[in-house]
Amino acid sequence: MSESISGFSKLSKSKKIDWIVNTYFSNADEAKRILEQYWHIDEKIQQLHDEFIENTISNYYLPLGVAPNFLINGKLYTIPMAIEESSVVAAASKSAKFWLDRGGFKTKVISTTKIGQVHFMYHGNKKTLESFFSYLKPLLFKDAKPITKNMEQRGGGILDIELRDKTNDIKGYYQLHASFETLNAMGANFINSCLEQFAKTFKSEALIFDAFSEEEKDIQIVMSILSNYVPDCLVRAEVSCKVEDLNEDNTISAEEFASKFIQAVNIAEVEPYRAVTHNKGIMNGIDAVVLATGNDFRAVEAGIHAYASRNGRYSSLTHAKVEDGVFTFWMEIPLALGTVGGLTGLHPLVKLALELLYNPSAKELMQIVAVAGLAQNFAAIRSLTTTGIQKGHMKMHLMNILNQFGANDHEKAVIIDYFKTHTVSHSAVVEALKNLRANK
Repeated sequence: MSESISGFSKLSKSKKIDWIVNTYFSNADEAKRILEQYWHIDEKIQQLHDEFIENTISNYYLPLGVAPNFLINGKLYTIPMAIEESSVVAAASKSAKFWLDRGGFKTKVISTTKIGQVHFMYHGNKKTLESFFSYLKPLLFKDAKPITKNMEQRGGGILDIELRDKTNDIKGYYQLHASFETLNAMGANFINSCLEQFAKTFKSEALIFDAFSEEEKDIQIVMSILSNYVPDCLVRAEVSCKVEDLNEDNTISAEEFASKFIQAVNIAEVEPYRAVTHNKGIMNGIDAVVLATGNDFRAVEAGIHAYASRNGRYSSLTHAKVEDGVFTFWMEIPLALGTVGGLTGLHPLVKLALELLYNPSAKELMQIVAVAGLAQNFAAIRSLTTTGIQKGHMKMHLMNILNQFGANDHEKAVIIDYFKTHTVSHSAVVEALKNLRANK
């Protein structure tokens, strides 16, 4: 077992790597070589990457792919996607092409409100606290002015602050529940700065509020933090066409396809075991674009999955129906995204990805990201209800298996051609590669 180390963060990058490779790896030179081969050849770009986080030792690469032919509200997009899963970009591209000739995707932003809270403990008279809050609320806005000034000039800022009684959940627990508009910024730092100022004003004013007893003045601020649950920061994406226009597969009629598709969505609406995998497929598309555009995919994931549980049971994010002969597939999801601040102005590939998307506003990016998720889900359900998920997925996974076993270019060409007419599985690929090598 290795020993602990003090002052690791203060070591130079070189000394950090030396300690790591000599402590944890049987071949220290090889481990160091692998770490260094992923460094950027441009020292300034590498320094930029080093300074994104603490204790950077190398860069971790993910493929950056693109899915073309997305028609969104009449405008054509090529969507950047950063992801390691083999079939995601192919599936998104296939969906985009399918809907390109059927009117494309329609989207709209429903609302853009974000939330932050000051959590505190108060064990006095509730009416007195309410009276204090009525007096305090204008001061909260006033004292936050130095923070909100620039945001307000752009049309954003603090929308409202409420006092919420949560004592039924925890004795003495209350909140300052604040709503914000942060425009093109994701707004985490802005919101958290406002909340911490609220807490400071709240605490100091409580000490001089005459109606409070000495005990009531002793309010405990537990924490001040934004929420990644943003049910009022919503975007809708949908596709629709006549049922007969769904027909693209000779093995199934358009009517049967629509019926099976809707049943598959209905199952995900009522069966949590299915809903989790169903929604994970949606997030394959969403996360890939969120990551490519320098946004916080963990926050997006947490907020969307919470939204999927808002009615007390985890359920499908997408919905489908046929009315008057028209098939409609849609989704409404919460998305808190930014196109300024954070990595969006720093990471060279993020800047490139945003330019590829015509440098969208936060609202426009919300719509693009939602479409990527809807397209991914359409592709998955389409496969599940027709050919099955493994046929397309395993063909995309074929190259990973070949690379795993060190296949050369000739072997790859032969094996890929062979599996055009054979079922792909890990064992089948290994066996085919073994036979090919044996017959050389």
